[in-house]
Amino acid sequence: MGLSEYRSKRDFEATSEPRGGGRARRIFVVQLHHASHRHYDFRLELDGVLKSWAIPKGPSLDPSVKRLAVQVEDHPVAYADFEGDIAEGNYGAGHVDTFDRGVWEPVGAAREALRNGELKFTLNGDILRGSWVLVRTRGYGAKPSWLLIKHRDAFAAELDADAFIDPDTDRPIPRARRRAVWKNLAQPSCAAKSRKPVRPKAPKKRGPVRAKAPKSRPAAPRSASR
Repeated sequence: MGLSEYRSKRDFEATSEPRGGGRARRIFVVQLHHASHRHYDFRLELDGVLKSWAIPKGPSLDPSVKRLAVQVEDHPVAYADFEGDIAEGNYGAGHVDTFDRGVWEPVGAAREALRNGELKFTLNGDILRGSWVLVRTRGYGAKPSWLLIKHRDAFAAELDADAFIDPDTDRPIPRARRRAVWKNLAQPSCAAKSRKPVRPKAPKKRGPVRAKAPKSRPAAPRSASR
């Protein structure tokens, strides 16, 4: 896709967003974007750009949850370091925060997998870890539509991206606290799935209790003599 569409939508004299260029790194980044619609931007570095998807509800660590990911224009690798405000009147106006970042590794040939519509990969970030897949579905308007799905592994948990957002500020919690949230919430959840519930033993069934008959009847009392 390249950066031509990305650059055509932006006035770099009016926005501090990066223009592009620089050495490519195999990184991933997820950014929380308070634009006209709050969403998460999921980006994977490949071929010198960041392949990018907008995820309205954010990634889910729950393998049973499939999250819509709308593919958008490629971004420059330098965009992974961008945080701050995009001024009103510019494309994507709003505030951008880094939600998570780290390195990623495709399973197999990434370019071919993207063309075929099924990209499997692993992530190693503060929040997003382990095995994932992007699966292309039917179009979402003029833009390709995908599903982001977490595979079931040691890093799966019943957690959504919003679990790592400060409810008072609607901003990502500080990086120093992200690993603590994972440790306190995600790992117990994983362990709970692997444990079998402990059930109390049912009491043994017993029939009705009957009183034992006496071995011999007691002698009748004698009459008192006058």
